[in-house]
Amino acid sequence: MNMEPIVALEIGTSRVRVFVGEAREDGGLMITAVGDSASSGMRKGEMFHFDSVCSCVETALHQAEEAANLTINEVYLAMSGSQIEGMPNRGEIPVDGEITPDHVEHVLRVAREVTLPADRQILHSIVGQYSVDGLAGVRPVGMTGKTLAADVLIVHGLYSRMLNLVRVAKSQKLEVAELLFSGLCSAMSALSAEQKLQGVLLIDVGGGTTDYVAYAQARIADAGVISVGGDHVTNDIARAFRLPTTEAEALKIQFGDAMVSAAGRTRRLALPAGAGETPRTAKLSDLQTIVHLRMEETLGLIRARLQQQKLLHLLGSGVVLTGGGAYLRNVAPLAEKVFGLPCEIGAPRNVSGLTANLAVPEYATGVGAVLCGYKSVRTRAEQTRSVWQKLGHWFGIG
Repeated sequence: MNMEPIVALEIGTSRVRVFVGEAREDGGLMITAVGDSASSGMRKGEMFHFDSVCSCVETALHQAEEAANLTINEVYLAMSGSQIEGMPNRGEIPVDGEITPDHVEHVLRVAREVTLPADRQILHSIVGQYSVDGLAGVRPVGMTGKTLAADVLIVHGLYSRMLNLVRVAKSQKLEVAELLFSGLCSAMSALSAEQKLQGVLLIDVGGGTTDYVAYAQARIADAGVISVGGDHVTNDIARAFRLPTTEAEALKIQFGDAMVSAAGRTRRLALPAGAGETPRTAKLSDLQTIVHLRMEETLGLIRARLQQQKLLHLLGSGVVLTGGGAYLRNVAPLAEKVFGLPCEIGAPRNVSGLTANLAVPEYATGVGAVLCGYKSVRTRAEQTRSVWQKLGHWFGIG
């Protein structure tokens, strides 16, 4: 199938990235170019300075266009932010007989009919599982029963926040093909079918937010955003040691640790000092404690949410960490301690021809957004082909 390149735009708190993907002859997908710019004008996944964000997008876009040797006109836009929420919902209809595709369409319409405040917009409506007369996890078409139920996860956000990011794209003469939740994009690229089947929690730790997506019994059971990310750890260090954020970030990268070590109680670190300032030192364990407490709190908020939803015991494959925050030393052992589950660092895996510099945790969202776009294009093409086949059958063509 001939297909135009698929382009994803990721506007994050720390970085703005553009990913270009192209279909291979074997039906796979390959990332052929990446544009990357430091982000400015974003805080906790939310835009506070329109022109600054536009400038960052322009830089990343120009890099990707030059690397891919093409003009980009359309993007799949990945977004996060504390305003994004996941809401499980169930629809149920009487059938009293054989279940047909029309019944399935009907029950999905009922499940997706949710009442949201006027200022909120649905981003995704994800089908979880069907139940017939209380028997869950079935493929209902052809079965008989009295009631058919469908569980869906509604992912929604503030319309104004979404519109502002769309306006950024349009300022660069880009059309937005779809708006995508960043957490779902990361899950699309970093999780295997086996992990989803066994149940798994993906946590993407970004600069200003932490996204999470939980799979239980091969379905997306919950998703959401915690408005805390790696930048908050940096700010905690800056306040505790009275440092500029740039120096606090460097200290975090070089010595930060999500677990407090015994050696850290005796080792001291030289703190950056300005001109004319008295040299200062701090215990390594103090730095480790600051990092540990913030990360433990963030992961604990997700654990509390999943415990409330009664999902923790369904996560047989444990926890997968992606995003720039996955580089934090010993963050995986901390996650294992918080959730009581095995944890691994994840990276994009479901794309052909990934080079070592692309198969990294911080690219999970962008690569996943390209995959989402690829899936959408293929689905639309298959639907169009199906319509033409039906028309051909009706009119005796072919």
